[in-house]
Amino acid sequence: MSPQIPLPHLHSGKVRDVYDAGDDRLLMVTSDRISAFDVVMAEPIADKGRVLTAMTAFWFEQFADLVDGHLISTDTADLDQILSVGQPDGAPPEVLAELAGRTMLCHRAEMLPIECIVRGYITGSAWKEYRASGTMHGTLMPDDLLEASRLSEPVFTPSTKADEGHDVNISYSESVDLVGTEMAEAAREASITCYLRGAEWAAERGLIIADTKFEFGMVDGRLVLADEVLTPDSSRFWPAEAWKPGATPPSFDKQPVRDHLDGLDWDKQSPPPLLPDEVISATSSRYVEAYERITGRSFADWPGVGG
Repeated sequence: MSPQIPLPHLHSGKVRDVYDAGDDRLLMVTSDRISAFDVVMAEPIADKGRVLTAMTAFWFEQFADLVDGHLISTDTADLDQILSVGQPDGAPPEVLAELAGRTMLCHRAEMLPIECIVRGYITGSAWKEYRASGTMHGTLMPDDLLEASRLSEPVFTPSTKADEGHDVNISYSESVDLVGTEMAEAAREASITCYLRGAEWAAERGLIIADTKFEFGMVDGRLVLADEVLTPDSSRFWPAEAWKPGATPPSFDKQPVRDHLDGLDWDKQSPPPLLPDEVISATSSRYVEAYERITGRSFADWPGVGG
């Protein structure tokens, strides 16, 4: 369902839709869309957008003493107030019901043109590069690493931002060329600090955060953490009991979707194949489990769930 939102629409990504909320604020709406291999699937994953919003809000709370954030509110009452402007009868109840729990009212930030990736374990594209050349983002690594090995310390490995297709991994020096020395250093420090805080929190709950992607921007001359934070879409969460160097453990994210698609004769181009109900259900359950294990909170208590 795509509710009619009475605000100027600014941008739509694979998952999020962004609107101008006035007064240098944005309304970010997180949908239930899911993508795999850079293709958006036809079927939504129930409550996925609410999981991502709830988890992001949780981490903004946890990191408040480390770095400023762009999040103002996820409160449905604030959403009602914004959407009621110019609406004599107030915001339509059906729109509020659909949006409850999946919106973030944020300060508008001037975003840095880099993805701030932190890797605590070597996996994914970093593992592929290491196997081919012994490097990670162009930096020579120890020659005894196995797939999913824990790194001696978390490493900041930035990438470019791509509107379409894949982001491109770059070296730290290349990130300096893009944003300047001072900004690159500040982004690296904030990224690693937040990763360490998050990884410690997750470890106490039996989960490994293998890697994650942060985004930063500038608000009134201050570097702020922005967009989604340590969600299953932006991070790899592994069950600690399943981790052993030499193979990548199953992750709490869209793994059921990827596994299903990998078993098909599909060229990874649009249009995507249909997803079976059991794959949709399994994926939704994994997102919810990730939220509840990380936060210790019941997802049923989040706004809009079950509504």
